[in-house]
Amino acid sequence: MSVLVGLIVMLGMLVVVPAGLRLAGAPELDRIRRLWPLFAVPGAVTLWLPRGGPATALAVCYALGAVLLALHSPPRLLRTLMTSGVRAAAPAEIALLTALVTPSIAATALVAERSGHTLFGFGLGILALTVPHFHFAGFAAALVSGLVCRIADSPAGRFAALSVPLGTLLVLIGYFVGDWAELAGAVVLTAGMWTVALLTWRSIRGGRQDRITRLLLATSSAVLVATMALALSWALGEATGLPHPTPTWMAATHGLGNALGFALCSVLAWQRLQNRTDHEGRTA
Repeated sequence: MSVLVGLIVMLGMLVVVPAGLRLAGAPELDRIRRLWPLFAVPGAVTLWLPRGGPATALAVCYALGAVLLALHSPPRLLRTLMTSGVRAAAPAEIALLTALVTPSIAATALVAERSGHTLFGFGLGILALTVPHFHFAGFAAALVSGLVCRIADSPAGRFAALSVPLGTLLVLIGYFVGDWAELAGAVVLTAGMWTVALLTWRSIRGGRQDRITRLLLATSSAVLVATMALALSWALGEATGLPHPTPTWMAATHGLGNALGFALCSVLAWQRLQNRTDHEGRTA
């Protein structure tokens, strides 16, 4: 695993996932969020070890935390359906459920890659890139699109929230059936994340955020436009054979941009918005 990819994955494990769980507004996630460092720190350490037994053991530790997180999804969905019906399974809720599951996909790829074994026929290079993909294009994108949908409950907001689960599923299917399915997933994801960027930008223009929050939201919106265009060009090139960026270039541009410009800026901005709301609630 390259140094750059390792740093990106560390950011996802140690910062983006626990910060995102705090933003989810789900009290049942508080315990796993507090315990998350017990899983994330070994996961971060394994990235810098040579493949083998010790690296695999630490990756399994991270996978255990990711599975425990994913296990919150079925009872949450069942509880929603039993108490409020199918209509309550709104796009924002579906996006959150997707965010809870995607780190386990990343962790599965991590265990295989750290052990030096292929998985479902995928080589170690693909597995290494799958780890950051499902932390950021999976967890972070699903979480943020769900948050955006909560405040912009419109057709555009609902489309944005649903595009991440659907696009992520199509990309995952594309791993098995071919590049054209992966391209379809990239198209859906790109359309959805561009919608997130547009809705975020509109909220800046019409909102009362402080200067730092506005800057963070503006950065995340601008970065999404560029990084998702790169993702689309990559998938199109893989499917058609047209010239497209190399994996190294994608990691340095699309990957780094999504990690720092989109995911990190977004969770910081939403944390500031949440803190402001909580403060206003206490002083009201």
